[in-house]
Amino acid sequence: MLAIIGGSGLSTLPEVSFTRKQIIRTPYGLPSAPLYFGRMGAQEVVFLSRHGAHYALAPHEINYRANLWALREAGAEGIISVTAVASLCAHIAPGSLVIPNDLIDYTYGRHHTFFEGQNQEVVHTDFACPYSEDLRHSIRTLAAATHTQLTQQAVYACIQGPRLPTCAEARRYAQDGAEVLGMTGMPEAILARELSLPYAPVCGVIGQAANLSCTDTTPDFRRQHSHAAMAHIRHLLTGLADGETA
Repeated sequence: MLAIIGGSGLSTLPEVSFTRKQIIRTPYGLPSAPLYFGRMGAQEVVFLSRHGAHYALAPHEINYRANLWALREAGAEGIISVTAVASLCAHIAPGSLVIPNDLIDYTYGRHHTFFEGQNQEVVHTDFACPYSEDLRHSIRTLAAATHTQLTQQAVYACIQGPRLPTCAEARRYAQDGAEVLGMTGMPEAILARELSLPYAPVCGVIGQAANLSCTDTTPDFRRQHSHAAMAHIRHLLTGLADGETA
């Protein structure tokens, strides 16, 4: 079963027939929302809204450990994470899609591991390559099958949020090697790795960061590109219903 975590622009799935929903309690509390189970063609899926049913949770308020634990308990065998980002470089345009291949974590104060506390051993998880290459290959296959254009690699910078960065901060992220900027990619990715769940993000570019443009920070501008990017993501995911995951 494939899990899809929906971000700020994806509250439902295209071409999906939900059969049930379930609230799963975890040792870390409740996940952001109930889990919805269904099928997209032959593909069994479970969907979780990252920010809650009514977009009530800011990025730093999300219970990432409960979300990932619940998906594992539900039987997920891999996770596609749908998320919104801003571009830090001119060649990644607003309204387009990106599947990152690496990340830089700038977050703080979030629970980044399941291995903590006096009763837990210290575990050093290999995170050199943070995303599942097999799952990234499946996403590229979906893109080819649905004629969806996307940037096939980029460095994702995860910042704390919920505020947007200053111009100086955005320049710093770009100088560090980051190419897109988001707020929810960590600790999702490392928690999935600790649970041995293949994980890969699909990012919709909703604007440009402040190092490139100050106009892209306006709500109307970002909303326009959010609709365009999410439409591309919905089109991409229709490949699941057609069985285009080999």
